[in-house]
Amino acid sequence: MKTVALLTDFGTKDGFVGSMKGVILNINPEINIVDISHEVESFDILEGSLIIYATYKYFPKGTIFVSVVDPEVGTERKPIVVKTKDYTFLAPDNGILTLALKDQKVEKIVEIKNEKYILKTDTNTFHGRDIFSPVAAYISKGVDLSEVGPEVEDFIKLNFPTVYKEKDFYVAKIIKFDKFGNAITNIETLPENFEIEYKNFTITKISKNFLEGDKNKPNLIKGSFGFYELFVPKNSFKDKFSAKEMEKIILKIK
Repeated sequence: MKTVALLTDFGTKDGFVGSMKGVILNINPEINIVDISHEVESFDILEGSLIIYATYKYFPKGTIFVSVVDPEVGTERKPIVVKTKDYTFLAPDNGILTLALKDQKVEKIVEIKNEKYILKTDTNTFHGRDIFSPVAAYISKGVDLSEVGPEVEDFIKLNFPTVYKEKDFYVAKIIKFDKFGNAITNIETLPENFEIEYKNFTITKISKNFLEGDKNKPNLIKGSFGFYELFVPKNSFKDKFSAKEMEKIILKIK
């Protein structure tokens, strides 16, 4: 049985997600639909990209991902399908797939064009329901990507903030906060001997869990998003230290 996994910023109040599932099930009643999340911050493409990156690898090979965080819906931005060795991704071409695809071998990218696989409606504001859902369902039934639309060479990449060197140290940043107020940084790897400076605090140790740490100081842990996070045990790091997105962190390698 094929699996379709959904990620959106639609929330669950208005029934938008339900209509997407209805479209999929009408086309392929024998499909497994999984909700990754529908609580992405509205219009936040970076957050959506982080969540897909953190979750896709735990799904069975062959899973079809539909990721719709789409502030430009109805404009000239392309709806695309990206086929990798193990998975298929459908999304607006706005950078949301940047992180998920960075470690995968992309085999084919197509722009969704064939109206045969698109719902005919009198609105151009709900591509999650009218374009991505039916196309995902048809792909799950074996429709080849060559039938969906023309091949394109590449997809749009987010301007993801990377760690960079400045004089004798590196500059990292807080890129997002999770629901607990933990600060997700853009640091993916650290050497054995390091020193992180945040405001007036210095961190030299990586905690093993979210209770192992000082309640009055920033602590560091490798988080589930695949990046290092700053946290406070049983408290919100964001609130306690008035932390902000894109705030700088100094990283020194000893």
